[in-house]
Amino acid sequence: MALNAARLADRHDAFVSAAPFPHVAIENFIDAAACRAIAAAYPTFDEAKALGFSFKAVNERKKIQITDQTRFPPAVKQLSDFLASPGFLADLSALTGIPNLLADEALFGGGMHMTGPHGRLDVHVDFNRGQGELYRRLNLLLYLNPEWDESWGGQVELWNAEVTECALRLPPVLGRCLIFETSQRSFHGVAPLTCPPDRVRRSFAAYYYTKEPPALGDATMHGTLFRARPDEKLRGYVLMPAERLQRAVVGGAGALVGRARQLGGRLLRIAGLR
Repeated sequence: MALNAARLADRHDAFVSAAPFPHVAIENFIDAAACRAIAAAYPTFDEAKALGFSFKAVNERKKIQITDQTRFPPAVKQLSDFLASPGFLADLSALTGIPNLLADEALFGGGMHMTGPHGRLDVHVDFNRGQGELYRRLNLLLYLNPEWDESWGGQVELWNAEVTECALRLPPVLGRCLIFETSQRSFHGVAPLTCPPDRVRRSFAAYYYTKEPPALGDATMHGTLFRARPDEKLRGYVLMPAERLQRAVVGGAGALVGRARQLGGRLLRIAGLR
């Protein structure tokens, strides 16, 4: 795999100063031919159903997530290995200023993502802890859609901390990579999909951790926390009780939350909170 000619370290200032929270969007993140090969290797939506987990929750639906790397096509496995390599981790640290970054070899919550027509992912901040008391610090999202019309929705959105204003909205076009800091204020989501029946939104997600807690912010363990957009007041009545239920699950889970990749994560999915 070949990174874009511009070094990640050269984008450090842009990353740390970006609003509404540290992030950078990189076009042509990897070699164009390699990116097309990765996109072409993705299964169909129906095939993916047999390979991964299908989300059917109120706040995340018509989305399939494949995390088992033994089920990755060779081109996708090569990408996954590249994003977890020591050299790339060093580049990410140079970009973000976060030392000692660790890749998640289990790709919990990450891996191959596919969202079909009428799919959605509401605005949220991500779960903040990993297995072995690790702290989640970064999200990397690589988009793999050779053709994408803006009228199809599916834009990735970055929101301010109050979820009153969308500061950035990017279509998921081929080769575009979004890297952002995971924190208590990194509210993001995906615009509801209105694409034709034969179209699927494809992306690859990798998340990064540290053994050390972030210097700023609350490091108390929590799951995914959803918020309604300003024009979705009715959904707010659904999402807010769901969040209270999730907090009760996390607060009372005791030993289970220490194994967030295992039973704790499964409980949240069953409850429709992930």
